[in-house]
Amino acid sequence: MNQLKYLASYPGTIQTQIQQLLDQNQLAGIILKKYPAVHDIRTDKALYDYVLDIKNGYLRKTEPVSKITFDNKIHVINHALGLHTSISRVQGSKLKSKHEIRIASIFKEVPIEFLKMIVVHELAHLKEKEHDKAFYKLCEHMEPQYHQLEFDLRLYLTQIERYGKLF
Repeated sequence: MNQLKYLASYPGTIQTQIQQLLDQNQLAGIILKKYPAVHDIRTDKALYDYVLDIKNGYLRKTEPVSKITFDNKIHVINHALGLHTSISRVQGSKLKSKHEIRIASIFKEVPIEFLKMIVVHELAHLKEKEHDKAFYKLCEHMEPQYHQLEFDLRLYLTQIERYGKLF
């Protein structure tokens, strides 16, 4: 079961079921039935607009995000699907901070639900820095199916790690 690294924190019974689906090459069919198409957000500009729409809908009073981009240097291997960074600079007598959100390039060709889950996760870091109860509550506020989408994304990553691209 060591090859199910994206599902390592889930109970053994679930890992066993997923391993059986992988061995029988049935996991891809299940994923494709639930998420049949990829989104059409391919450019950094389109991603920026998409993220700002979500931010303005839920986190209007948080600090602005100065840069939003797909980043091909973020690798799933590094346990990162997206990054939120905050850079503080002194300007005169004030401390100014800039926020950046970087999304792994793998999310250029996934269902929109997976992209939204990652975007929601990174936006939640604008308000909640730690992965605690308040953080996940905020994620669920922005995307009620957050935990299911996270699980399904883990299934997707497991599938493509073993068999390659799905779309």
